[in-house]
Amino acid sequence: MKLYYMPAACSLSPNIVINELGLDIELVKVDHRTHRTEDGRDFRELSPFGYVPLLELDDGTLLREGSAIVQYLADLRPQAKLAPAHGTLDRYRLQEWLSFLSSEIHKGFIPLLYARLAGAYGTETAKPKLEQRYHWLNEQLADRDYLMGDYSVADAYLYSLTQWGQAEWLAPTYKANIHFDGLENLKAWYLRMRSRPAVRKALDAEGLA
Repeated sequence: MKLYYMPAACSLSPNIVINELGLDIELVKVDHRTHRTEDGRDFRELSPFGYVPLLELDDGTLLREGSAIVQYLADLRPQAKLAPAHGTLDRYRLQEWLSFLSSEIHKGFIPLLYARLAGAYGTETAKPKLEQRYHWLNEQLADRDYLMGDYSVADAYLYSLTQWGQAEWLAPTYKANIHFDGLENLKAWYLRMRSRPAVRKALDAEGLA
């Protein structure tokens, strides 16, 4: 299998999951400007909008959308319990978290990452809304180490998004400046995530250490 990724993009999430599960999956880097893969292909032939992540299965099947990919990966090694079993309420809770992260956090970052295109909307509307969502996340982490109590693929997804507002290696144009002031539960969760070997390995692989 192959995972197509761009450094520092949301594709960091399945990269983390791959490491957590010890899966043998090839990482294929995509240039975010040219949309060419490192082996010279036009990535848009695989992903029409040029979005990562994209998982290519051994039979050539293409799986898009990060939320679907991390669940697929987790189901390859169910004994690792990165996703609850199908048909359980906890599995629907996981999907609830992944949907929230996709619609409220992931999309919430976009006007901040592309502030010059978003204009005043990014700072006057989008940032306060995103900060409100992070305050809510901080409350949810008050009595648990991870989003669902136990570690899951949802934490990998949230980490890949949250580092957009924290990482010093991001260019100023793309840095969202979401800080942890007063969000002690969230800060503790973030540091807990950064200490996981699978996260460190993913950061190293993408040149983000």
